[in-house]
Amino acid sequence: MKKLIRLSAIIMMSICLSSCLAGKYMCNYALLPSPHGVDDIERTRHKADSLMPGSTAWYDGLKAEGLLKDTTIVGYNGYKIHACYVPAAKPAEAAGTAIVVHGYTDNHYVFLYLVRMYRDDLNYNVLFPDLQYHGYSEGPAAQMGWLDRYDVSTWAKVAHNIFKDDFMVIHGVSMGAATVMMMSGDPQPEYIKAYIEDCGYSSVWDQFKSNLHQSFHLPPFPILNSASIVCKNRYGWSFKEASSVKQLAKCDRPMLFIHGDADDFVPFSHLQANYDAKVNGYKEMWVAEGAVHANSFAKHPEEYKQHVKDFLQRVRQMQ
Repeated sequence: MKKLIRLSAIIMMSICLSSCLAGKYMCNYALLPSPHGVDDIERTRHKADSLMPGSTAWYDGLKAEGLLKDTTIVGYNGYKIHACYVPAAKPAEAAGTAIVVHGYTDNHYVFLYLVRMYRDDLNYNVLFPDLQYHGYSEGPAAQMGWLDRYDVSTWAKVAHNIFKDDFMVIHGVSMGAATVMMMSGDPQPEYIKAYIEDCGYSSVWDQFKSNLHQSFHLPPFPILNSASIVCKNRYGWSFKEASSVKQLAKCDRPMLFIHGDADDFVPFSHLQANYDAKVNGYKEMWVAEGAVHANSFAKHPEEYKQHVKDFLQRVRQMQ
């Protein structure tokens, strides 16, 4: 009997140790992707051009003219964070200000197609930041939108001080979309009038659960539970608390939800979960037919622009 108890204890200790090691690996794998930051700039410049040809030449041209500028601030937990900003094509007639938030392992370069859409097509001023651990921003790890929401809220204040607009839209893609949804549940200044999320996940737990199954064919327990504990100890937040749907339940400002129906990275089912979670205030949904993850604009550029334009016009009419 004693031998059986001892053997059971050894097996349990081995399982716990294996789970801890697997959880640590999972946390590092998910939140410390490499290369990142400045080392990854060249890849993302190429990615920007693949999504919309000529994007980096457009960016470099505006920078050479002195129109597109860099700025840094001290963000959440004291990390230096970077953003670029550019005035509307016709500044005196600017329709408002847009903040464009990039996705996981990307940076401010990647979604230049949205910056160009807002500036050149819709005549908005635009600020587009690097989230923590990405681009030129500091940070110990990817924060998956949860802590990034505080930095984006700070950038909204910075953009408001620069452009002096009273109509602001926050637009994010993938992890940037999750950031937007998570931000939407916090108290925000009155000048933030609308949010647009494109293929964001319903929670970090749900997203990593899907990734764990897709990449390793493993169930969430016990690895994801252990990884979440590691994240909580290191960075101060857990995978389940980092929830878009919980934050959306507190959002009462207009939001446009976009998702490609061929998205299998952030599963298409997340769209309905997010949409249903927003129970207060105006909302719209657009399903981009045949679009894979973060590909709705590239697949349907004119339709994408029209949906954004029409949504923002409707929001204005509500004011």
